[in-house]
Amino acid sequence: MNKENFRFYIKVRTALNIQAKDIHEELCFVCGDETPSLKTIEEWSKWFRENREEAEDEVRSDSLVIETTSENIEQ
Repeated sequence: MNKENFRFYIKVRTALNIQAKDIHEELCFVCGDETPSLKTIEEWSKWFRENREEAEDEVRSDSLVIETTSENIEQ
């Protein structure tokens, strides 16, 4: 399962008032080691309870941009 599928599942289960701990247990049972951490599921559930509509990542302005150029290769 990819991240978007996990988020969609978490969004739907959160809308049904299922607690993050229970969602995590369900996903662990089905997906095993691929399951996001409980902390991640708690954060996503919180966002969805706050009416965040999108299940995709937001673009972050504080993210590092790494670029390979001939100048920094020579360094």
